[in-house]
Amino acid sequence: MTAATQKVLEFLQSVHPYDSLPQDELARVASCFDRSEVPSGTVIYSEGEPVSGVWLVKSGTVEVTDGNGALVSILSPRNSFGERGLLREGRAVTTATATTNSVLLCLPGGELRHLIANFPAFERFFSRGAPSGKLGRQNDLATLKVADLMARKPVSATPQTSAQDAAKMMREHRISCVPVVEGDKLVGIVTTRDLSGRVLAEGRTIDTPLSEVMTPDPLSLSPQSLGSDILHMMLEHRIGHLPVVREGKLLGMITQTDLTRFQAISSGQLVRDAAVAESYADLAHVTERIPQLLVQLVGAHNAHDVVTRLITDVADTVTRRLLKLAEEKLGPAPVPYLWAACGSQGRQEQTGVSDQDNCIIIDDSVTPDDMPYYAELARFVSDGLNTAGYYYCPGDMMASNPRWCQPVKTWRRYFQGWINTPSPEAQMLASVMFDLRPIGGQVSLFRDLQDETLAAAAKNSIFVAHMISNSVKHAPPLGLLRGFATIRSGEYKNHVDMKLGGVVPVTDLARVYALRGRIAAANTRTRLLTAEELGIISVSGARDLIEAYDLIADLRLENQASLVRMGRKPDNFLAPSDLSDFERSHLRDAFVVVRTMQSAAGQLAGTLG
Repeated sequence: MTAATQKVLEFLQSVHPYDSLPQDELARVASCFDRSEVPSGTVIYSEGEPVSGVWLVKSGTVEVTDGNGALVSILSPRNSFGERGLLREGRAVTTATATTNSVLLCLPGGELRHLIANFPAFERFFSRGAPSGKLGRQNDLATLKVADLMARKPVSATPQTSAQDAAKMMREHRISCVPVVEGDKLVGIVTTRDLSGRVLAEGRTIDTPLSEVMTPDPLSLSPQSLGSDILHMMLEHRIGHLPVVREGKLLGMITQTDLTRFQAISSGQLVRDAAVAESYADLAHVTERIPQLLVQLVGAHNAHDVVTRLITDVADTVTRRLLKLAEEKLGPAPVPYLWAACGSQGRQEQTGVSDQDNCIIIDDSVTPDDMPYYAELARFVSDGLNTAGYYYCPGDMMASNPRWCQPVKTWRRYFQGWINTPSPEAQMLASVMFDLRPIGGQVSLFRDLQDETLAAAAKNSIFVAHMISNSVKHAPPLGLLRGFATIRSGEYKNHVDMKLGGVVPVTDLARVYALRGRIAAANTRTRLLTAEELGIISVSGARDLIEAYDLIADLRLENQASLVRMGRKPDNFLAPSDLSDFERSHLRDAFVVVRTMQSAAGQLAGTLG
């Protein structure tokens, strides 16, 4: 083995999923990589060009952009890229450019396919980066159910309502039709065209009852109809409004405006619009469309990790755009810095409900005279995020707090202190800051800090024991006799908190597994999968916990999408009574799995402490 191949092998031993290979296979694979030194600014490949292999960043940084020039991701050492195009049609679907002098390793496509076919860890790892059938359906209107598209609780009138009052309803609610109901049964529909053609044009008085001018027994759809049924019916009958009914009862309305709005919203469009925004208001206009994006992604039956990743991509782009606008206003930064996100954005798990958790890591060459620049930059970005709907963190875990805008040496001292003296506050802060993910700036400022911190944390059994104990504080809402421990009073009486009682316990467990296994990934599901592959948790335990997490997270998103469709703000509270017996049974089983894994972790903490 040559010296160059030996260095590649040593590097691969720290890169997942290569670190899962048998030693002889790893040595063979190491010899297959082509190494290249790439100057800053070099375009590695452009969208549409043939891709012959998958790249791995050994040192430096690589920026990946889409066909419209919008930033997709910033890659640092140990990150792979190019696999999507390679595994799809052999042509790049993005453009990759070195943003610093970089050393890249390239594995031929045939070798990657061999690894995927023969080693499950590679199949799981690279299939997550490949476009799935679910993801491809996210904007397929024709195959969505009407129930996922309709406006619920529409404004309605009765047969006795006057034409004038109906016109006032339409003006007040900015709608172009009103369904007419008797009791809860749909009996007709009136549009602005009806009021013009059947009232004004025929000289009827403004107090004419709708029963005389409505279209009786209008065409309608059931909530289980498909989007294609809407399109076909509207085109065939030249109508723009369709009631949705079940057994004659009005459930909602579908209009041409709904279809136009659906087709206009995608995560890619929101990212493109955010990338060129010129003001806080422009960015707020982008993010106000996120609830509808959530409805579409959930309605298309995307997995929760796909939905939250796409929603987080919007937040990442908004943040990077604010950093750009801040630098245009304040001038270039005195020394390099990194803006990092923690919390749900750091884990790429944002839903329709998000505040902001972020910090700034500054190069150690910074001087006291330089610090006001970063304080002003932090204020500009945090204020912009708040305007865009990413509300100020109640705990002030934001870069605008001077405590979280510091040089690398201070951050290193923070982490060392939390690890060496795991007080309750230290455990809380570590739980947040161990989910850091670079968003914009110089990624290398974080990379070495992260490596050092993970190594120190994994070696300190007392700290790990405290983190495990902290991870079991949020218990799943299980009651006696196979019931749920619901909230007893207040606005959310008889509901369960799907975040604190469902998602957070799994997130906390995954963070502990990441500490024990020195897993750099921040995403919960990725941490669980990697922990399984590294043997941190048993295969059966991992499978059970991942399936439980998937069910809890999916139900949480479905509940949020349902609230949006009803015209309400999404939240994390779900009423078990709204679920079917089947769903309630499976949700409770999922909570039982989480509690079981918490118990196992608690026993481990006792042996470590």
